[in-house]
Amino acid sequence: MDFYNVIEKRTSNKTYKSTAIPTEKLDKMIHAALMAPSWKNETCYRFVFINDSTQKEKIASAILNDDNEAVNAVMSAPLVAIIVGNPSESGTIDGKPYFMIDCGIAMEHLILAATNEGYGTCWIGSFDESAIRMILNIPSKFRVVAMTPIGETEENDEHYPPKDTSSHIYYNRWENTDR
Repeated sequence: MDFYNVIEKRTSNKTYKSTAIPTEKLDKMIHAALMAPSWKNETCYRFVFINDSTQKEKIASAILNDDNEAVNAVMSAPLVAIIVGNPSESGTIDGKPYFMIDCGIAMEHLILAATNEGYGTCWIGSFDESAIRMILNIPSKFRVVAMTPIGETEENDEHYPPKDTSSHIYYNRWENTDR
C-alpha cells in the first residue's frame, strides 16, 4: 500500500474479528515500531502484547471512559499492544518529558504498520495506569502510555476529512498562511 494511502486508511476501529494475526505479519509491525526514532536512540519504550483472553478482560476492566467501545474493542481483538516508557531512558527539554514523544512515535509506527498489513487499531489512552501496571507486572520505573487493539475489522469508516490548512498551517510566523 502506498504510504499516503496507509495514512488515509487508518481509522479508529471499535469492532474486531477474532482471527489470529500471523506471526510474520506481527513481526513486520514490531519491526516498524522498533524503527521509530527516540531520544538519543535510547529506545525508552517497551511493548507488551496481550493475546490471552483472561488478561485482555483484566486490561479492559482498567479502561476509563464513558462508553464501552474501547472495552469491547480490547475484548474482541485477537491482540492488544500496550506501550510503556522508562522516563530515565529518555530526556526532558523545557519540562517536556520526551519518553512520551518516543512512545507516541513508536506506537504510531506500529499502528501505521498494522494498517498497511490490513488490520484495524484504536489508540486508547484513558485507563487506570496502576491497575495496568499490576495486571502486567510492569516495573515501577516504567510508565504505561497507551494501548491499541489490533485485528481484522469489518469497519470501513472513512478517515475524517483533512483539517483546514488555513487554521493549522502557518509559514514563517504565526497566522501567516502565505507561502
